Amino acid sequence: MTDRLTELLAERGHLIADGAMGTNLFALGLATGDSPELWNVEHPDRVATVHRAFLEAGSDIVLTNSFGGTRHRLKLHHAQDRVRELNAAAAGVARRAVDAHSAATGRRALVAGSMGPTGELFVPLGALTPEDGETAFAEQAAGLAEGGADLLWIETMSSPEEVAAAVAGAAPTGLPIVVTMTFDTNARTMMGVTPADFAAFARTLTPAPAAIGANCGVGPAELADTILAITAAAPDAVVVAKGNCGIPQYVDGLIVYDGTPEAMAAYARLVRDAGARIVGGCCGSTAVHVRAIAEALAGYAPGPRPDLARVTDILGAPWARHGRLADSDPAGDAERRRSRRRRG
Repeated sequence: MTDRLTELLAERGHLIADGAMGTNLFALGLATGDSPELWNVEHPDRVATVHRAFLEAGSDIVLTNSFGGTRHRLKLHHAQDRVRELNAAAAGVARRAVDAHSAATGRRALVAGSMGPTGELFVPLGALTPEDGETAFAEQAAGLAEGGADLLWIETMSSPEEVAAAVAGAAPTGLPIVVTMTFDTNARTMMGVTPADFAAFARTLTPAPAAIGANCGVGPAELADTILAITAAAPDAVVVAKGNCGIPQYVDGLIVYDGTPEAMAAYARLVRDAGARIVGGCCGSTAVHVRAIAEALAGYAPGPRPDLARVTDILGAPWARHGRLADSDPAGDAERRRSRRRRG
C-alpha cells in the first residue's frame, strides 16, 4: 500500500515542510528551560497557532511539538511517566490543525511525528544500550501514532547507533519514517559522521526510510553543501533539506538568526536544484520564512545541479566563517580530520 507521504510527493513533485517550533513557542511565552512538550496539554491553543501559521504559509508537512518526547528528555521535567500521553497530545494538536486547514482549503497536508535525540550517549561511550534506546523511541512512536501522525520524523541525529534505535522503535507503528541528521562546523555530525557516511548507512536500515536528509546544523550555505553530498551519495533517495534561518549568533544573551525571507527563498531554490524534494526551515524560521520558501518553489523547475562556486555566490562560502575549508579542497578534509569534535 502506498503511504501518504509517497502519494503526496508523487502528486506535487516536492513538498514544503514547516519551520521552527521552538523559536515560535518562545515568541508565544515559552520560557528557557521549560518543556515544550508539556504545552501540548497546558497550552494546546498556542501550539496549534504555530501549526496553523505554517499551514497558511504553505507547509505540506507540519512536525509535532514532540522533539524532546522520549522518557530521557522528559525526565528533566519529571514527566518521564507521561511519554505516551504527551506524544499523543502533540500529534492530536497537529492533526486537528491539519484537518481543519484541509477542510477549509481542500489542500492535503501531513502530520509528521517529531522524534529528536534522547540526549544520552550510547554504549560504549555512554550508558544507553541499543535495546533501551529502541524501547524509549518505541514508546514515543506509539504515542505519536495513537494521536494521528501520518509519518514519523526522526531528526537532528548525530550517531548511527541512535538512528538505528529510533528506526527500530518507530517500525512497529507501520508508518513511513524520515531520518535527518545534523552536521556541525566540521561538516560532520557531533559523532563524526559525514553526509556520505549517512547516505550509505541509511541503506542498511530496516525498514528503509521513506526519506533522508539534513536539518539544523549551522546555516543555509552549510546545509546546501550537505545536501549536495547526500544527493551525490544517494541519487535515488528522497532527500530532505531543513536548514536554519541564517547563522545563529548570541545577542544580549539570546540566540538570534540572521536569515531573511529572501535568503531562505534563495536557499530553497538552491537545495531544490541540488536534489532535495522536501524543503523547509529549522531554527529561527517563522511562517514568514516558510512562505518565502513556498513561494520560491511554487511552479519552480529545478535548474542545473549547483557546484560549490554557485553555493558560495548565492549563500556565501560554506564553512568558511568557521575556519574550515570547502569539501572540494583536499586540504579541507585534512583540516576537518584534525579538528573533529566528539562532544557528550
